[in-house]
Amino acid sequence: MPEPAERELTFAQAIREALAEEMRRDSRVCILGEDVAEAGTPFKVLSGLVEEFGTERVIDTPISEAGFTGLGVGAAMTGMRPVIDIMFGDFLTLAMDQMVNQAAKVHYMSGGKWKVPMVLRTTLGATRRSAAQHSQSLHAWLCHVPGLKVVLPSTPYDAKGLLKAAIRDENPVVFFEDKMMYRLKGPVPAEDYTLPLGVADVKRVGSDITLVATSSMVQVALGAAALLEKVGISAEVVDPRTTWPLDEKSLIESARKTSRVIVIDEGYGRYGVTAELASVVAEGAFYNLEVPVKRMGAMHVPIPFSPALEDLTVPTEQSVFEAAKSLCGAA
Repeated sequence: MPEPAERELTFAQAIREALAEEMRRDSRVCILGEDVAEAGTPFKVLSGLVEEFGTERVIDTPISEAGFTGLGVGAAMTGMRPVIDIMFGDFLTLAMDQMVNQAAKVHYMSGGKWKVPMVLRTTLGATRRSAAQHSQSLHAWLCHVPGLKVVLPSTPYDAKGLLKAAIRDENPVVFFEDKMMYRLKGPVPAEDYTLPLGVADVKRVGSDITLVATSSMVQVALGAAALLEKVGISAEVVDPRTTWPLDEKSLIESARKTSRVIVIDEGYGRYGVTAELASVVAEGAFYNLEVPVKRMGAMHVPIPFSPALEDLTVPTEQSVFEAAKSLCGAA
């Protein structure tokens, strides 16, 4: 018999399928957040879940991020495995006490007797024309806190496998989805699978320069790599997939192989993810580097509403292409 055709899902469908499968597998898994039930979130990612699992497991909450995140922490401590939905990552500011001072600390402050196996799903990413309060990429904040794991998937395949692993993890995990990627399509196996947290993925093999990229910037890096190939430059694209735990070994090995590195992230550069990743590479591959590690992140301004201005604030295929050409001496 012929092999079945490879199945493709959108990023949003992969997230929804992961949640549905985990809720069927484990009755302790539940979802709490604003507009997660009948509305299916503003991005319609969760559409249909309330019809299958009911309003006792897909729970619309009041507009109080601190309140329902705190409910999630308590539910996790008492045996549930809640998935908390914060519709825009900018609203993490309202739940930081619960995540930073409660979820991240409970295991340590109880001498290991308590745990908080919860997932906080939220978004990042600009260029949606949502202005300064709905367009930031604030994942670096959570990476800074001991006790939290931070996941940034870049493909539908990664999104499903990493979310299932996050739900099964015994620690609080913050799961960032780029809101501009929900329609991105890619192959997703029909069978059950998980992807381990803390293992990077080489999305494209190359020999002349390494592009370390996170979340939506992985797609930008792959586009830049295709442009570089046309001018005779072989770019390797490495996706950390989780910024904590961080697969430092894979980043360093790639840097040692290519001797040139650009780190690309949609968060702000100042004290950001690019700084940490660049530091890891610089310390681990210092004697193999031909040039200093270059960082590319969001411009240090509030994200503008103007489309023309907003598009200038984050790295693009063209800007990464030009930077890579310069580092390779092919300007």
